[in-house]
Amino acid sequence: MSYIDFVSDPTRRCAIVAHRGAWHGAPENSLAAIENAIRIGADIVEIDVRKSADGILFLMHDETLLRMAGIDREAESMTMAELQEIALRADDGGEDNPLTDQRIPTLSQSLEAIRGRIFADLDLKDRSLFPEVAACVRDLNATAYVDLKTTVMTPEHVAWVRAQDIPDLPFMAMSTFTRQETSSTLAVLAELRPFMSEIRFDAIDTIADNREAFQRAGMALWKNTLDQANSGTWTDTAALADPDKIWGRLINAGISAIQTDQPEALKTYLEERAA
Repeated sequence: MSYIDFVSDPTRRCAIVAHRGAWHGAPENSLAAIENAIRIGADIVEIDVRKSADGILFLMHDETLLRMAGIDREAESMTMAELQEIALRADDGGEDNPLTDQRIPTLSQSLEAIRGRIFADLDLKDRSLFPEVAACVRDLNATAYVDLKTTVMTPEHVAWVRAQDIPDLPFMAMSTFTRQETSSTLAVLAELRPFMSEIRFDAIDTIADNREAFQRAGMALWKNTLDQANSGTWTDTAALADPDKIWGRLINAGISAIQTDQPEALKTYLEERAA
């Protein structure tokens, strides 16, 4: 099944998106974190993409290696050979986490590990990498199971995406919906017809009240519940305390993909909800 077919299936459960891999027990954005996401039954793994000094695409969220390796140097200033000599810290890094045997993977290595086992959301830390990432995906025959994404809120954003020439790749828009602007935002998105949108919103009722409009647009909705400021009150910490209040309300409003740093807990909740 392709990524688009999976997302468009009206009978599926809410998709579990493992943020930077399932990193509890493995360094984030590592091959081990990807394997953990597959093992626990996540549907999608989100990974962050950068480019090395010698032009190789690799996985790393931060600009520097300080948090994940204890090295105060920009990751993109190093060659891929240098990067793969570096041991990654456990979990989400930081000085209290020990070094592991995991190394920084290339995007190609990651896509080979993912092939046919899980879908992948590619978060490009520099959107100018779109052409190179698309070329890598095509070279590895991975177009059916990964997405590319960027912000789409204006006609200028639409023009930029069209200029990337990626009609063969699943495209996800990143958009904000407010009660006053939902119709106009959907009109902009209709120019691209993304298969899914990673959303922010002013209030949950904005999403619930426009559920039919989103369905007519043929666009699934993805929401982050990460413990980050841009999640607002919709956080993993709040979901662990009261999953019905966070994950349940999002699902009831029509959101069908949730990105989380707690994929195992979300899976347990979805199983209990379906029982």
